[in-house]
Amino acid sequence: MTTARTSGPVLGEPYVARLLVGTMIARLPTGMVPVVLLLLVADQGGAASTAALMCAAYGLASALGQPALGRVVDRHGQTAVTWTATGFTSLAMLAMPRVDSTTQTPLFIALVVLAGISTPPAEANLRALWPSVLPDPQQQRAALALDTGSQGLIFIAGPPLVATITTFAGPDTAMVATAMLGLVGAAVVLSATPSRSWRPGTAASSGLLGPLRSLGLVALLVAMTGTGVALGAHTVWAVALAERSESALLLGLLPAALSVGSLLGGTLYSRWVWPGSLTAQLVVGSAAFAVCWLPLMLSPGPAAAVAMSALPGLALPALVTSAFLTVDALAPAGTVTEAYAWLIAAIGVGQATGTAFAGQLTTHPQLGAGLPAAGAALTIAVLAAAWSWIYVPDTRARRGRHRRVPAHRAGRASARTA
Repeated sequence: MTTARTSGPVLGEPYVARLLVGTMIARLPTGMVPVVLLLLVADQGGAASTAALMCAAYGLASALGQPALGRVVDRHGQTAVTWTATGFTSLAMLAMPRVDSTTQTPLFIALVVLAGISTPPAEANLRALWPSVLPDPQQQRAALALDTGSQGLIFIAGPPLVATITTFAGPDTAMVATAMLGLVGAAVVLSATPSRSWRPGTAASSGLLGPLRSLGLVALLVAMTGTGVALGAHTVWAVALAERSESALLLGLLPAALSVGSLLGGTLYSRWVWPGSLTAQLVVGSAAFAVCWLPLMLSPGPAAAVAMSALPGLALPALVTSAFLTVDALAPAGTVTEAYAWLIAAIGVGQATGTAFAGQLTTHPQLGAGLPAAGAALTIAVLAAAWSWIYVPDTRARRGRHRRVPAHRAGRASARTA
């Protein structure tokens, strides 16, 4: 392991900070909408069970919509597709407060599904941009690690922001603010030159399966659902521990600890060049992620549980960054945005599955505490079984999928040779 370019120079590269911050703002609705839905339905007199179904519908629709929108981006570029998707999801959010979820339930559900399925693929778009913004592979890795590590901030900042707005102005205003943040974030990213100049590759038709025709990629997606299971199960475990400890504060502290660990892990991971094949790094990252969940099975007290929850976060950026780099290597030409979206969706489906299973184990604390480790173990097992399919020998081998020299870099190159 040797020292790489630090995250400081990466953030100092043109457009990097703008794209990271803009994408973070654009994705804030992901962490805000479920909370706003719970508050909005309750404010309209709806049952908690109804609100939970609304949240589930939103999450499922978003998971299904991301790969579909990613495929359209791969064919037509980021600008028009992402603006259209942002417009639909924002209009759906703006309409929700005007519809009564108790008397106009079908219409309200339709708006929730529309908001979810049209959620713009901001995360996949950003990861498709890194090769053109940062031609150096190590800088791309550093940016991916920072991007992965900072994602937790969405879920740290989003819910408290909703709570603050709701306290002073009500859930209707909170939903409007959520829609506005999505629009602002999209504007910051889509108005940047790298996004405007990004163009799809000139590959042949990807067919009905798109990137899923790669068996290695399918195996990777199945493996990463286990990672999602671990994350989803931890959320429910945090709720159960808070109830047993009679400490509502743990509801926020435990997920926040995981997110803070992820932010720190991403910062540290971005500062080093890691040896070995990309596939070996992926397996080692998944093993570290699994091991970091084991201390939770020791029935820790509240303070220890907060500290222990940060440990998996430290390992998460290494695992997810390696997974995205593997996607880039395995995805058929012209399908990289859709492939990234499938990886995001796989983790999301795993989170939903982990939440559902953990909900059935709330009366069995020891089993609930072991479920995150079991999900992470699934990731290792699938990766090991599919090693030959997902193997990428050279971590520097990054096959071109899209036009890598956008207008903003070509212009500078021309100026230097003039």
